Amino acid sequence: MYVVLLTYTAPLAEIDYVLPDHAEWLGRQFEHGTVLASGRRADRRGEVLLVRPMSEGKLEATLATDPLLLRHLAHHEIVEFAATRTGPELRAFNEALAH
Repeated sequence: MYVVLLTYTAPLAEIDYVLPDHAEWLGRQFEHGTVLASGRRADRRGEVLLVRPMSEGKLEATLATDPLLLRHLAHHEIVEFAATRTGPELRAFNEALAH
């Protein structure tokens, strides 16, 4: 699984202008089952995405289509982790525990 940390690199006025497009992009990622959870960071410096297991190349390709990243209004950090325990709601998405 991955945690993706988005950090805004532009003024919030520019971010707010693109957020509807970003929200639409996120909606598609939820429909595809790519993103499992998302939300703004408490300090409003960016966002956090919880992403299902996949190849890092596929994740990078998916992130490259995010309007915030396409317009160079944010940068991202990918943190891969092996979830050794999950709640029942996430167990089906965790390939390591799906058996």
